Amino acid sequence: MLRKTLLVVTLVLSALISLGPALAVQPDEIMKDPALEARAREISKVLRCPVCQGENIDDSNAEVSRDLRLLVRERLKAGDTNSQVIDYITARYGEYVLFEPEKRGANLLLWYLGPATLIVALTGGFFYVRSRRGASEGPAQPDLSDEERKRLEELMGE
Repeated sequence: MLRKTLLVVTLVLSALISLGPALAVQPDEIMKDPALEARAREISKVLRCPVCQGENIDDSNAEVSRDLRLLVRERLKAGDTNSQVIDYITARYGEYVLFEPEKRGANLLLWYLGPATLIVALTGGFFYVRSRRGASEGPAQPDLSDEERKRLEELMGE
């Protein structure tokens, strides 16, 4: 009995959690044309909510995301292509609303600084390990005279 109850509770919670993002798009926002609605959903997935930093506008319940979803649908009804809609919204809200900013200008730093830093770190690590490997072979033995060597052996207990 307890196992069945836990199973039902788990299934209900899973269903509610999976429906969370789907509930962000309100029924009055959905377009009657399934092809246009699919395009609107596709565009909404690449636009970031200005309020909820990690969510796209399709998953966000913020008021500004609703406004952006309506704007996307309005531009699609006007006959804009997907790239025209994205350009229009980017012109109004800035590149911050794009999950993947364009690879030009100052954004090149964002795109290439991370991999460049990784390459520099790996190169530095390689040379560090290589220098430590040479040091781990032990220090070079100084040239000792026979008398010094005997004294050292006495001190070392050999």
